[in-house]
Amino acid sequence: MTQYVALLRGIAPSSPNMANSKLRGVARDLGFDEVQTVISSGNLLFESEIEVVDDLETRLESAWRESLGFESTTIIRNRQDLEALIDLGPFGDLAHSPKTYLLVTFAKHRLALDFECPYQPPGKAFQVVGSTSREIFSVTDTTPGGTPDLMSWLDDRLGKQISSRTWLTVSRILNRMSG
Repeated sequence: MTQYVALLRGIAPSSPNMANSKLRGVARDLGFDEVQTVISSGNLLFESEIEVVDDLETRLESAWRESLGFESTTIIRNRQDLEALIDLGPFGDLAHSPKTYLLVTFAKHRLALDFECPYQPPGKAFQVVGSTSREIFSVTDTTPGGTPDLMSWLDDRLGKQISSRTWLTVSRILNRMSG
């Protein structure tokens, strides 16, 4: 059995059909084992004998639509994938804080970036500090106030087949998978 996390895009915990209990129920109905959720933003942990990630993503995306009536890009990583990200240490000595927001954006497919990291978009309060073939790491300076437009910038540059998590959430997910 392999441990996986399904990272769902656009989950609104206030929507009854997107509640953690419903997400877990769908995963159990699909035959997955050790199903659990981490916080209420679409982080579904499970174990499966299926090793083809594309198949897992397709099955879950179909199940959200058919069982719960919503669409959600679903991106799957295994425990080793997350361990490799933590080991990479993409943020160096930076710590997630109210002034410094550390974000990992996961892509469903290989990324074709049209910039080199680190990259500071002109006039933006965030910087892309690194990347892998399927993730980018960004740091937002929240001290200027207002809401940075990082998410819309990511959608414009990378498309909608992405889902982002804070570095703290990635660590929480991995801790839950390891524990």
